[in-house]
Amino acid sequence: MSDKKTEADVAFIKALAELLNENDLTELEVMREYGDDDSLQVRISKQVTVAAQAPAQMMPHYAAPAPAAAPAPAAAPAAEMPEDPAAHPGAVTSPMVGTVYMQGEPGADPFIAVGKQVKEGDTLLIVEAMKTMNHIPAPRSGTVKRILVEDGAPVEYGAPLVILE
Repeated sequence: MSDKKTEADVAFIKALAELLNENDLTELEVMREYGDDDSLQVRISKQVTVAAQAPAQMMPHYAAPAPAAAPAPAAAPAAEMPEDPAAHPGAVTSPMVGTVYMQGEPGADPFIAVGKQVKEGDTLLIVEAMKTMNHIPAPRSGTVKRILVEDGAPVEYGAPLVILE
């Protein structure tokens, strides 16, 4: 391999790294073809550290924080406190950011309904991410108690989708 080709490849890789940073991408893969039996395949990725915090949409909109001047009651009844669906032991959460679809295709019957029995591995719903349809399987057998998302709604990573009991 010639030094000229090596220098061009290094410049190409540096340009890809700059493209990765300028567009806030985490991964980029490119194949550069020089001829029939000569090519360069480059994959550049960077690790992104995300601070663990609850997504904003998971906070209940109807529970306003108490004013600082007003003292909070010593023991609030449990019925007044809204249950956090993500903390429920039967919660099935989204493994990715995407759009939820409740059925395999428009006009088809939904995969699940409240009260329906599901077996481990049954498709609960689909999360579309980057034009890829990802079937979300039931992690265990049980009954669908609550559906926490609507068809076509966007979801975040870790957002509760369904409660199984």
